[in-house]
Amino acid sequence: MAMESHSVQFAGGNLGGQRHICAFFNSIDEEHRVLRSFIKEGLERGEKAFHVVDPELREKHLKLLAEAGINVHQAIDTGQLEVRRWQDAYLRGDHFDQNAMLALIEEVLQSADTAGYPLTRLVAHMEWALLDKPGVDNLVEYEARLNYVLPNYDDPVICTYDLSKFGANVTMDILRTHPVVIIGGVLQENPFFVPPDQFLLEIKDRRSLRRSAGAAN
Repeated sequence: MAMESHSVQFAGGNLGGQRHICAFFNSIDEEHRVLRSFIKEGLERGEKAFHVVDPELREKHLKLLAEAGINVHQAIDTGQLEVRRWQDAYLRGDHFDQNAMLALIEEVLQSADTAGYPLTRLVAHMEWALLDKPGVDNLVEYEARLNYVLPNYDDPVICTYDLSKFGANVTMDILRTHPVVIIGGVLQENPFFVPPDQFLLEIKDRRSLRRSAGAAN
C-alpha cells in the first residue's frame, strides 16, 4: 500500500495503493491537459519522471512540458526527467520482449530509489504495439503480468492509449488489465479489472482455442 507521504492527486481523484493506470485519450494534447499536474507536481516534489514516447512525438512532448512551466533542459540535464523513445524501451532490438521490458521497469524504479528519488512517476505511450514488429501481440499479456511487479512499489505507472488508434477488443482487454483507469479525463478505480492469475488463464484458453481452430482448418 502506498505510503501517506507518497499521496498523488490528479485528474479529479486521489491515487490509492493500486498504481498501475491505463489512461485513454484521443490526442497528445488531451493527454497533456489531463496529466500536466501529475508530471509537474512530481518534478516540483523532487521525484523522478520517466517517460517513454513515440519518437515522432518526442519534440512535441517536450514542448508541451515546457509550456506547462517545466524547465525541461534542466530536468533532463540533472537526470530527474528521462524521456526515452520506444526503441530504447519497449522495442529494443527492434522487437518487443515482455520479459526484458518487465525487467527494465523494475530496473528504472529501483535505480531511481537508489539515486534518492522519493518516487518515480512513469508515463508510457503504448502505440508501439500497433507497429509491425515481432512480439507486439504480447501487449495484453505484458500488461497483465505488470500487475505482479507494480504492487511491490509505490511508484505510479500510467500507460496511455490513443482511443482513435486501438480497436474495441484490444481496448477492452487493456481496460481489464489495469486496476485504475483515466477515462473522460477522470481518475477512478476500475470495476472491470481482472486479477492477473485469472486474466492470464483466459489468454491461455484463447490461444488454445485458436490453435484448435487452426488445426481444424
